[in-house]
Amino acid sequence: MKARLVAVGERAPAWVAEGFGEYRKRLSHWLPLDLLEVAPGVRGKGRDVARAMQDEGARVLAALPKNAHVVVLDGGGTMHSSEQLAQRLEHWRGQGCDLAFLIGGPEGHAPEVLVRADERWSLGPLTLPHMLVRLVLAEQLYRAAALLANHPYHRA
Repeated sequence: MKARLVAVGERAPAWVAEGFGEYRKRLSHWLPLDLLEVAPGVRGKGRDVARAMQDEGARVLAALPKNAHVVVLDGGGTMHSSEQLAQRLEHWRGQGCDLAFLIGGPEGHAPEVLVRADERWSLGPLTLPHMLVRLVLAEQLYRAAALLANHPYHRA
């Protein structure tokens, strides 16, 4: 099983890219994770935000691996403890298909992306910068995989 993170936004700050890279490397033998950045829709004065979201959504959907189980990061999704996320990861492994995690743009996901989602995951009630969500996602996937492998990384 492999995972892909499809994120709206380009050129993460160095500290985000370094942190993501570190967890991606640690995770590589349990769950290979690649990152695909998609260009955000054009926003600004006089621009249609709905059109920007629609453009982003089309690019996100085009970036999905075939037959992937799609997990949308969404504030209205289900919250998981680290232990519950490990259980979800074990469940996803049992399904035998690749995973795709999606991070939307400033206004969230386009409606067509939400329709495609197999499930929605919330990192909690806090509003986080989308670039930071990349790092948190990679760390939490590593923590979940470490829990399943009885690795000492997670000490509750």
